[in-house]
This record gives sequence, structure tokens and C-alpha cells, in this order.
Amino acid sequence: MKTDWDLNKLYTSFDSKEFKKDMSQLESNVKSFNNWCDTNLNNDNKNSEEIIETYINKYEDLEKFSMLLVYSSLISSVDTENFEATRNINTVDQILTDLSKSETLFKKYLTSIDNLDEIINKSNNLKEYSFFIKENLISAKHTLSEEEEILYSNLKITGADAWETLRNQLTSTVMVDVKVDNEIKSLPLSSVRNLAYSESSSTRKNAYEAELKAYENIDKSCASALNSIKGEALIISKKRGYKSILDMTLENSRMDKEILDAMLSSIKDNLNIFNKYFKCKAEILGHKNSLPFYDIFAPISNANISFTYEEASQYVIKNFTKFSKELGDFAKNAFENNWIDALPKKGKVGGAFCDNIHYIKESRILSNFEGSFNDMVTLAHELGHAYHGECLKNEKYVNSEYSMPIAETASTFCETLIFNSALAEATDEEKFFILENDISSTAQVIVDIYSRFLFEDNFINKRKDGPLSVEEINEIMIDAQIKAYGNGLDKNYLHKYMWICKPHYYSVDENYYNFPYAYGLLFAKGLYSQYIENKDDFVDKYTNMLANTGKNNLKNIALLMDIDVTKKEFWDKSLKIIEKQIDTFVSLKK
Repeated sequence: MKTDWDLNKLYTSFDSKEFKKDMSQLESNVKSFNNWCDTNLNNDNKNSEEIIETYINKYEDLEKFSMLLVYSSLISSVDTENFEATRNINTVDQILTDLSKSETLFKKYLTSIDNLDEIINKSNNLKEYSFFIKENLISAKHTLSEEEEILYSNLKITGADAWETLRNQLTSTVMVDVKVDNEIKSLPLSSVRNLAYSESSSTRKNAYEAELKAYENIDKSCASALNSIKGEALIISKKRGYKSILDMTLENSRMDKEILDAMLSSIKDNLNIFNKYFKCKAEILGHKNSLPFYDIFAPISNANISFTYEEASQYVIKNFTKFSKELGDFAKNAFENNWIDALPKKGKVGGAFCDNIHYIKESRILSNFEGSFNDMVTLAHELGHAYHGECLKNEKYVNSEYSMPIAETASTFCETLIFNSALAEATDEEKFFILENDISSTAQVIVDIYSRFLFEDNFINKRKDGPLSVEEINEIMIDAQIKAYGNGLDKNYLHKYMWICKPHYYSVDENYYNFPYAYGLLFAKGLYSQYIENKDDFVDKYTNMLANTGKNNLKNIALLMDIDVTKKEFWDKSLKIIEKQIDTFVSLKK
């Protein structure tokens, strides 16, 4: 069974005739598109229907050139020292950046049309693009002038982007002295954080203390970065006419504020269910009080569930097929046609991802499979992303892009299918192991992400009055963790520097990066509950929902499944599923 992906459907090499041809045509095609926009997107042009249709058609024609970036990025992901891949990524990125002016012109053009709804409704072609057009119209209200947009995009490179780079450089280069197996070792910060999974309790505690101490060497610089990035976000969100950074994020997420409020209210009211899990884990590990932060990821089961890559593929296919033949056949096709680069190797990036490549109607998946149960679940997760792309493959390119909160739905749903199948076949010891892995991950997505939301929201509100000191930022983080974890964690052992650890806070374009993960997990849990209640009608509705995620907001997507995500009751029901898992986990404790 092959474990390297096949990219030949994109290009056979950088030296191939096809790649060189597309690379040579990219700049001229972008210039041609921009020239057309300069000429036609003005208020004097009366034939608005034709102009809008032509713009979208020309915009869609540029999709094939995205393959240049996709191919180069995929090559780079498995060979990070491939200079040609890096150079091509930079070249294509720079050329595609030139599209921003035309995209701004299109948005401004839409605002000049008084009867836009009438024009859309009388054109069958434009009806297909209705959501895309109206989303651009809404975005236009928050678009600056062409000169301002260009100026800001250039200033951002030396502003927020540079601060983000500084934080990344600091955290990736700091070395930490930590005691492991009675020996002082100097390790990268990422390696020290991985010691949280060590079987040695002393190693876990030593790593936690060494990590916090190491942050003291970079905390002032990281505080300057965070203050500057959020300060810039406050300025640009106000300049664009948003009431707040959160409002800007919600609009970009296609999410109503009442949905977020309902979800967060439900999470807040149900935090106590996770305390049962944390207290149970603390007891198993011998802690008299609550669980210290350094033992959140401590292993507590001796069960060993492992797979070869071929066994994992067959397990996933078998259990996907139980849900639907279409999903099972899809996974089988992905494995057999080498969509997956499966194993770790020198020069390959860590982690896992799925790239849905709409132009070729396929996906490519990167994993670092080493045989663990979690590695097998990761394959299922990424194949869920790929299946989402499969459901969208017949949609128009501009109708295939979905927002962050819905992005984790299909992947988490597929994880849940595998998780429940594994539980049904497991011994009590294996069930304990499987549940612990799943609940631990869920607690991060619900409880810890809730703490991150509270931290970011509080920090941004205080940042309005000026920069905050390291001590003030630490205090906000500790307060957020206490509110989220409650009595589940030992208040003497929290993580005041989590604001340095998590990179998500440092992107000026992706504020509040946290809550979409909670949305995706809880929405998927609710969908699975619906599936269990009525399997006969579910599959077709679910597939249709995924196919419509690129041209609907979150509220209307959920309504396709007869779910009202503005109601707290839906989120409560999803959290009850997790509570049952925790109760089962506690009952299996020896």
C-alpha cells in the first residue's frame, strides 16, 4: 500500500510543460482581469447584469492558477528545504495579491446599483451567485478606499505581520533547561511542551515549571507584540465601521451574535460537567486537591490500541460504510488513489491537514501516521474535511468557500463515527483509554477555548485604554482560566503565560480564532445525535447541507437540518452527549 501522495493530477513537476505554461500566463491573466475591472467597474456603466456576470466568470477563470500555489505548497509541506517550492509560493502569492484592487472595485461597484435585488432575481445565472454577490455588498460597507486598502496592506507587513513574526521567532528559538530522567537537558520550547504527555509525573511537573520560567525571558517582547497587534485590530475595525473587533469577526464567520451568545451561555452553564472529568483524573493521579495544569495531558491508561497504516485504512473504510456507502466508497477511493501522504519523514511538516482542491474535484491529505489510535482517528478527521470538499465539488468556485465555524463539522462528525464504533467493540480497559483520549481533546475545545475567548475579549476591552503590562496580561489569563476551569484545576498550578503559548492571538486578520472550534465540535455532536434518532432521512439531508455551506450563513445552514442554532437548547443537548461520555468514563475508573 503506497504511503506517498500522488500530485500528478495537478502537475508532474516544476519542470513540466504544464506548470511552466501556467506560471508564465499567471501574471498576464491577472493583469488582463485587472484591466477589465478598471475599465468596466465604474458608475457610468449601465448594463449591470452583464457586468456582474462577466466579472464572476472572469474571476472563476482564474481558479486554475490557484493550482500553482496549491502544488507548490504541497511539495513544500513534505520537503521544507525545497527552495524552488518556496520561491514559487512567494512569486504566486505576490502576483495574486494584485487581485485585491479589483476585488475592492467590484465591492464598490455593487454599492452603486440601486436595484441590485431586481437584477439578481431576473437573471438565472446571477441567482446562482446571489449569496456571493450580497456578501460582497455587505463587505463593501467596510471596505476602505482603494488607496487606503493598498496603504494598509503595505503597512500591515511592517506592522502586525512583523510583530507576529517576532513572536513566532521568539517562541521557536528559545531553549529551555529542563530536568528529564535526572539529567538537565536544553530543549526547544515545543519539545518541552510535549513532555506534558510523559509517563513520569516528575518530568511533567519539571517541564511545566521550566516552560513558565523560560517565558520570563521573552514575555516583555511578546507583550509588545500582542499589544501592537490588538491595537492595530482596534484601529482597523473602527476604521472599517465595525462596532467592535468581535462584530468584525462574526461577520467574517457568517455568524449572528445571538448564535455565539447561545453557544457561550450553554458552555458556561455546563462547565461543571467537565469538573467531574478533571477531578476523576486528579484522583487517579493521586492529587488531593484538583488537577494541576501540568497533569492535564498525563496518560492514565495502560491500554495500547495500535494499527498498521493498512489496518487503519480498512478500519476507517469499514466504519464509514456503516454510515453510508457513499462515504465508505469515498474513503476507499482516497486511499487507493494515493490522496494521502501518510508517514513521517525528514523534511516533512508535523501535524495533519487536508487541502480540498476544488479545481480538480479532489483533496490531498497530509498526516504523520505512526500507528496509534489517535493517528487512526486523525485520518478519519482529515477524510471528513475531504468529504466536505467532495460534497462541494459540483458547486461554482465562488460558492465553495465556507466559514471557519462550519469547517470542523464534517471532520468532527467522521471522528465521532469512528469513536463510537471503537467504543462498541472495546473491552472496559480499552473503553477507558478511548474515552479519556476523546474527553481530554473535547475539554480543550470546549473548556480551554472558552478560557481563551474570555481572555481575548477582556484583553481587547482593556487594550482600548492603552497597552497592558506583562503582569496585567498574566492576571487576565489567570482570571479566564479560573472562570473556565472552576474547581477542576488546582488554582496553585495554572498557566499564566498561555497567551504567549497560543499563536492564534497574534494574527491581526483572525481575531477570536477560538470559538469556531467549539462551534464545529458541538454542532457535529448535535448532528450525530440527530443521526442516531433518525438514520433513514439523515444521510441525504446531511450531504445536502455540506453542499450548501459555501453559499449560506451559519443560521440557514443549520436550518437545512431543522436545527435552530440561536436556541441555547440545541447546545445544551450537544453538551449532554459529552456529559454521558464523562459519566461512563468515571464509572470505568478502577
